[in-house]
Amino acid sequence: MSVETITLGCRLNFAESETIRRLATADEEWVVVNSCAVTNEAVRQTRQAIRRLYRARPDARILVTGCAAELDPKAFETMPEVERVVGNSEKLHALAKPSFVLSEAEGRSERPVPAPFHYTLSAPLRTNEVVPAGFLGHVRSFVAIQNGCDHRCTFCSIWQARGPSQSLPFEAIREAVERELARGAKEIALTGVDITSYDHEGMGLGLLCQKLLAAIPSLSRLRLSSLDSIEIDEPLLELIAGEPRLMPHFHLSLQAGDDMILKRMKRRHSRADAVKTVARMKSARPDATIGADLIAGFPTETEDMALNSLKLLDDCDIVAPHVFPFSPRPNTPAARMPQLPPELVKARAARLRAAAAERRKHWLDGLAGSTMDVMIENNGKGHSANFAPVRIEGTTRGEIGPARIIGRNGDHLTAVWA
Repeated sequence: MSVETITLGCRLNFAESETIRRLATADEEWVVVNSCAVTNEAVRQTRQAIRRLYRARPDARILVTGCAAELDPKAFETMPEVERVVGNSEKLHALAKPSFVLSEAEGRSERPVPAPFHYTLSAPLRTNEVVPAGFLGHVRSFVAIQNGCDHRCTFCSIWQARGPSQSLPFEAIREAVERELARGAKEIALTGVDITSYDHEGMGLGLLCQKLLAAIPSLSRLRLSSLDSIEIDEPLLELIAGEPRLMPHFHLSLQAGDDMILKRMKRRHSRADAVKTVARMKSARPDATIGADLIAGFPTETEDMALNSLKLLDDCDIVAPHVFPFSPRPNTPAARMPQLPPELVKARAARLRAAAAERRKHWLDGLAGSTMDVMIENNGKGHSANFAPVRIEGTTRGEIGPARIIGRNGDHLTAVWA
C-alpha cells in the first residue's frame, strides 16, 4: 500500500505523520493530510492543501486528521475532496485497522466522524512501537514525549484538540530514540504540545533528558522543541550548563512582553520572569541562543504594550523569533475580547518581524570568523549547534563536524570544514 502525508503545523504533527505512514497496513492508496489549527490561517492553508492535492490528483483518496479536523470535523467531512475524517485520538492507527476501508455501499454520507474534545491516550499509545517519531527522510528526527496541554491560554484552542497533558513512559521514549538512531538519525529533538509539563511517575523534563543521555551513549545530539519558560526545572538548567550533547538553542513560548497582555493571555509568567529565565540560561551556557513565539496585536493591546513586546527582543536576546499576528480562534476567551483593527494587527506584526530580522542579521554577521559544529541536512545546507543556518558546498546529508564561518549570504552563513 502507498501512503503519503501532507503535514501542516508543529513538529509533533510531523512525527505523527511519519508514524502513520510506517504503521499503515490497509490495502489502499491514501494521502493523509495532518492539519493544524493554531491560527485561522493554518486552517485556511489546510483546506487549500486539500483542494490543491485533489486538483493535481483527482483519484487520490484523502484522509484528513489533526487539530483542525478534531475541532471542526464537519467542515472537512463536507468537502467533496475528502474521503475520511479521523480525530487526533485515532490518527496513529487510522490506516492500520483492518476494518478501516469502507465498502462502496456505505457511501460518503455514512462515514463516521469522531466527536471533538474527546482525546484519550489509549493503552496502545503507551507501547514503544507507536511513540510518534520521525521526520520524513531528514537527519533530524522528532520523538514525541507527551501530548496535550493542561493550560488554558485565552488565545489557544489546541488544548481542546489535543486534550489534557499526558506523558509517555521513559522506556517507550528510550526505545523510540534508539530506533530513530538505528534508522540513521544524527540528531534527536524531543517534541510534544507542552514538553516542559512532562511528568511521568515524578520524572520531569530535565530528569528525562539526563536519563536518556546516560542510557544512550550514541545519542550525540539532543534538541528540545518549544519550552514554557516558567516550567524549566533545575535538572534541565544543570544540563544546559554542563552537557555538550544538549544543543544550545532554546525556543521559548513567551507570546508577549507586556505584563497586562500576558495576564489577559492567561500566561503564567511575567515579563521579568522571562528575562530572568533567559539570563540564567545564558549565564549557564554563554553560547546558548534564544528563539521565541510572539503574538502581535492581541486584543486590547495599546501602542505602549506593543512596544514592550518589541523591546523583549533585546531584553531576551531573541535571534530566532516566530511572530504571529493575533488570530481569534473560535470558542476561545480572546475571541470575545475587544479586537484591534486588522490593519493595525498586521502593521504591528510587520514591525516586530522587521526588528527581529535586523537583530538576526547582526547575530549572523557576528559569527563570521568563528568555528562552529555543523550538521548538514539537505542540499549542502544545515545548522550549527546553536541553530544558525549554514551552507557548505560539496557536502552530503548527515555530515557533522567543525566548520569555519566565512560570512553571511542572505539568511544563511557560508562555511568550509575546519
